[in-house]
Amino acid sequence: MAASARLAGGGAEDPAASEDSRVLEPGAAPFGNFPHYSRFHPPEQRVCLLPPELLRRLFPPEEGPEKRPILGLDVGCNSGDLSVALYKHFLSLSEEETCSDASRELRLLCCDIDPVLVERAEKECPFPDALTFITLDFMNQQTRKVLLTSFLSQFGRSVFDIGFCMSITMWIHLNHGDQGLWEFLGHLSSHCHYLLVEPQPWKCYRAAARRLRKLGLHDFDHFRSLTICGDMANQIVQILTQDHGMELVCCFGNTSWDRSLLLFRAKHFTRDIQSLNH
Repeated sequence: MAASARLAGGGAEDPAASEDSRVLEPGAAPFGNFPHYSRFHPPEQRVCLLPPELLRRLFPPEEGPEKRPILGLDVGCNSGDLSVALYKHFLSLSEEETCSDASRELRLLCCDIDPVLVERAEKECPFPDALTFITLDFMNQQTRKVLLTSFLSQFGRSVFDIGFCMSITMWIHLNHGDQGLWEFLGHLSSHCHYLLVEPQPWKCYRAAARRLRKLGLHDFDHFRSLTICGDMANQIVQILTQDHGMELVCCFGNTSWDRSLLLFRAKHFTRDIQSLNH
């Protein structure tokens, strides 16, 4: 998944040729913009850890004819496979259902730094009325503000109900350093009432750096100077809870590739909820 500073490489290339080269050399995606990410981390193995009724518990339907949709922000959506899986899971849609009035219940803004992946997501999305895909470098403050505000203003909102940050933190950290990770989590927490975060463990950092070295590519600028390290799930919990005004609601367990799914809530956003664990 990708959400970082800039795309690797320069100049105009044939998208198909560029994509083929990245398939052959997965380490050459230094921003996490792997073209077939879901092949080695299937969305189903993530969503099965999450209660299907999660969003309905967090945001009970309001009374009245004009129901406000739940607004979600998916940062680093890649080619949209996980975005679609989350949408179907939370609305309990079957595999066969591609058209539904559910777009009035949940709307997702999904962003990624890689325009090739975003274009694929747009073409293959079975719910174009409910999922909006945009190319966005989330660390670009000016562009981020314009695009997020534009989406939110359509619904008369200033923040998202929930943000999804699925295997993004490492790429932000490697490309922007400790300060960049801190700022990224701060931006996310300021834009969302809830955050669902899947941090990569430290062993993934070492593996990413090793892949670049094997390909003879330049090492990540910040890897050797990072002081935020070790237990990354705990580090991110500390940053969000101590520095950015959030509280940890629960952990939904770990994926088969050893990544925790952590749900946070803005401390100023109070709502009575029952236990969210299975």
